[in-house]
Amino acid sequence: MSQGASTLRITGGVLKGRRIQVPQGDYEIRPAMDRMRESIFSIVGPLDGLSFLDLFSGSGIIALEAASRGASPVTCVERDRGKLGLLIKNVSIAPERVECRCMPVERFILRCERRYSVVFCDPPFPYAHKADVVRSIAERGVVEPGGLVMIHYPAEEGMPESHAGLALEDERAYGRSTVRFYRMSGAIDPTTSV
Repeated sequence: MSQGASTLRITGGVLKGRRIQVPQGDYEIRPAMDRMRESIFSIVGPLDGLSFLDLFSGSGIIALEAASRGASPVTCVERDRGKLGLLIKNVSIAPERVECRCMPVERFILRCERRYSVVFCDPPFPYAHKADVVRSIAERGVVEPGGLVMIHYPAEEGMPESHAGLALEDERAYGRSTVRFYRMSGAIDPTTSV
């Protein structure tokens, strides 16, 4: 790891204990705390054979946690070209190839032709359209029936109880932030996951 950079540790799965690099002083990459990541993946449970979408990927730590626990395929979406090189380098340690898309999350959702079993959304805390992104994920069919959508956001902000077929299933507080877990209506159909 180069000097002037901090690292994050993968908390579970086949890559447990491996570290990835995160630039210091970059508020846009707000690394999810180890405890939070361990907790949310414990709640989600086994990911073998499930597809996973990491929106606002930053360093790619969430995508790596998912890939480490058996998720496949895994896709990262990050709009900042300045982060893309580090993101690609970080996810290169995954057991299977992780697809990295450099574009605004909103555009990715509009163009997405794949349905995912699990979607994790971690927008920058100042981002004003968190609820709109979650609603768009549901309306555009980005999450499969029975699939899970999670969003990480500041505790002082409110989020709706439901969005276009997504119903609140769980909510956890981690310090000054919250993660909400929404379940898409309909039965899980493994044939819809690409």
